Amino acid sequence: VQLVESGGGLVQPGGSLRLSCVASGFIFTRARMSWFRQAPGKEREFVARISSDDAPTECTNVMKGRCTISRDNAKNTVYLDMNNLQPDDTAVYSCGAFITYSGMMRWGKGTLVTVSS
Repeated sequence: VQLVESGGGLVQPGGSLRLSCVASGFIFTRARMSWFRQAPGKEREFVARISSDDAPTECTNVMKGRCTISRDNAKNTVYLDMNNLQPDDTAVYSCGAFITYSGMMRWGKGTLVTVSS
């Protein structure tokens, strides 16, 4: 199982980013995907999740309505679109896969998002 995130980087306050997570080593259509983030010195926060069949999706109050999660099952990829980013959004963003047929949860190493002027 492998989850590889990309799309992080430095963005100015008010900017937007799209994060991607490419999955391999398991049946992607049978996994519930999620995004978490962890800022330095803080606990990991649950950001968003999407079921195996696209619905339902959920972006939590962590991003306060500023995110959208989606997936492309043909590309084994899950996305996190974030807008109006603020310095408090600075964190390592990781994707997670709950593989329903095995009951296992797997994580990627994450991609760093830095929001600064």
